[in-house]
Amino acid sequence: MIEKVNQGVYALHNPAGLHLGNFKWIQGEWKFKAVGYGPSGQVMPGGGPLTDRHNTTFDQLDESLIRAAFFKEE
Repeated sequence: MIEKVNQGVYALHNPAGLHLGNFKWIQGEWKFKAVGYGPSGQVMPGGGPLTDRHNTTFDQLDESLIRAAFFKEE
């Protein structure tokens, strides 16, 4: 679900493997940057299924907290 890209960036994928956005280390906190994709595959910053979560912040990247905040478990 969360995959390290580099020291200050982690990618978020849903269980099916769809890239939903990135967590970036900005001013001492992890900030979520939503990503969507257009019909031709173009990247749409701030878009996608988690648009409403864009700029959500976390003190730490805890996968269970992120799952609870972003996804409704059924």
